[in-house]
Amino acid sequence: MEEWEVPTAKVNTSSSDISNISCEKLKCYRVLSNTEKIAIGSICCIAGPITLLENAFVLVVIATAATLRKRPSYLFIGSLALADVFASCFFTISFLDFHLFQQSNDPFAYLFKLGGVTMAFTSSVGSLLLTTLDRYLCIYQASSYKLLLTRRRALLSLLILWSTTIFISSLPLIGWRCPTGLAPPCSHIFPYINQVYLACWTTFVLVLLAVILCAYALILWKAHRHECYMTSLHGAAGAGHARMRMDIRLARTFGLILLILVGCWVPVLSFMLVDVSVPLTTKQQRAFAFCSTLCLVNSAVNPLLYALRCRDLRVALLHLLNSLCGNGRCKKSGNLTPRLPSGEDIDCTAISEENTQINSVSEMVKQQQLNTRK
Repeated sequence: MEEWEVPTAKVNTSSSDISNISCEKLKCYRVLSNTEKIAIGSICCIAGPITLLENAFVLVVIATAATLRKRPSYLFIGSLALADVFASCFFTISFLDFHLFQQSNDPFAYLFKLGGVTMAFTSSVGSLLLTTLDRYLCIYQASSYKLLLTRRRALLSLLILWSTTIFISSLPLIGWRCPTGLAPPCSHIFPYINQVYLACWTTFVLVLLAVILCAYALILWKAHRHECYMTSLHGAAGAGHARMRMDIRLARTFGLILLILVGCWVPVLSFMLVDVSVPLTTKQQRAFAFCSTLCLVNSAVNPLLYALRCRDLRVALLHLLNSLCGNGRCKKSGNLTPRLPSGEDIDCTAISEENTQINSVSEMVKQQQLNTRK
């Protein structure tokens, strides 16, 4: 293992407040006050266990339901839950160990824990991308959705995702580190991390988020076109007024999803981009520490946004609770009848079936128009 020398002299970076803090034992990175340590420790101690329990529960429900395990949509949701389980463990332990307990780990131990955090959060965003692309196919390829996205292809995509994230997260551990160590440090938020690696990872995550935003925008546009077309066929006084339009329901749901996603990830990624360009001040380092906990909050919210909004998963959850309690209180859950998807109930199979019907109606109307012209 490559040896690292930690200098005892003060780092000379006059453009930043960090120039007055020694990097001996990583002191230039441990800038939180006692009050801030209490606040950030409370956030991690609350959000960490909640995230772990929520996502572990989702994994158990999917693993125990044979019908869910066979469907690609729930494989992606399971991958998201698994990534968030890792995030709750790696992030909480490494963050508290570094900022609160201030353990003096060697570079290998620190980079190993940081690699676990990187793997977990990268896999989480990647799983969100796969879930979004799954919904995109539900809308744009409704008639051939089951042929395009088979269980085998879903498993292959998950294998590629996790292999890529493990490789990316292990790069600093196998040698892509700061060439100067801590004299001076390359990054002012991550010890031993190369700035080029930090810039590449930040750009990679931003690209994934941009693709997610574009996919949701296209889904909403397609839903809006369908609703406008059906309104023109049946008139505004028909079923369109009986219930809220599909595009409005989807806009509300996807708007909430994107707001939470952007609000949790953009602040921390912005600090990383700034750190690549210019040295961060002590206040900016403290702000980054608090913003990084938003990624853990996002992992805690993901089961509520993606898993529990799916009707089939809720039914499987009730069946699981019924089998656990064993007293028949949950038997009514087995008599649930299927219904059309709402903005709060996103089921790709139901959406696919509805869009197939819409496409078939559209084809019939076009054929009638052609016959009329002839």
